[in-house]
Amino acid sequence: MEQMVAVRDGEVWADDSEGEGGGSRTGGLPLVLLHPGVGDSRIWDPVLPRLVERHRVIRFDVRGFGRSPAPTAKYSMAEDLAAVLDHFGLGRVALAASSMGGAAALNLALADPARVAALALLVPGVTGYEGLASSGFTAEAGRLAEAGDMDGLVALALRTFGAAGRGGDAEAAAHLRSVIPAWFTNQPYQVPDAPAFDRLGELAVPCVLALGEKDQPQVIRCNEEMAARIPGCRLIRLRDSDHLPTLREPEAVARLILDSCEGAS
Repeated sequence: MEQMVAVRDGEVWADDSEGEGGGSRTGGLPLVLLHPGVGDSRIWDPVLPRLVERHRVIRFDVRGFGRSPAPTAKYSMAEDLAAVLDHFGLGRVALAASSMGGAAALNLALADPARVAALALLVPGVTGYEGLASSGFTAEAGRLAEAGDMDGLVALALRTFGAAGRGGDAEAAAHLRSVIPAWFTNQPYQVPDAPAFDRLGELAVPCVLALGEKDQPQVIRCNEEMAARIPGCRLIRLRDSDHLPTLREPEAVARLILDSCEGAS
């Protein structure tokens, strides 16, 4: 069931599979999906049918993405995540999170570990890691944005985040085109969450981390270092994935998320 959820000084769009007859009938652990910065919550569409067969699934759009209004005040993604969990009355959940969403999931797991029963991280970001952002990409994106060249921005984003695509890669291009405006409108309002990279050793939750072997080298390196720091983390290498694993290898992604939930208590 789709609805708007109040967060501090704003609101976000969310969808709860329980309102559509799914999830809770199975008795599985509630599962919350956190989208990347290269797509909104629709990026989960290829894997959602498998997940709702066994879990109550909640997904939401970060402010300014998808069906959520653009921010008008300072916000924290981890705080918004906690507010969404509170709205749905969820005390303990599994989190499946991609890229930008991975950073928010890790920050919540560190700030309030009792709420997180399992982590399935896909090509995740993490706060407090130096060298993840590319200054060349940022400069070129800024130049294209100033020129109003949306086609150029989409092409740049596809080269950077969608290296595994073929042909025109229309599906990935559509996701990117829909979220690129939020990269710029959100920037003045998003408050960085606390650095997490140096605290990953404090995590005490079942965790699987999947990297894309066709992702950017610095992202692969970061993901390898993250997996090495998280106690007991299972590292999976998705051979055919770039920074869009739900589009590239949906069956593998669905399977690793479900397996992660199975190991939670």
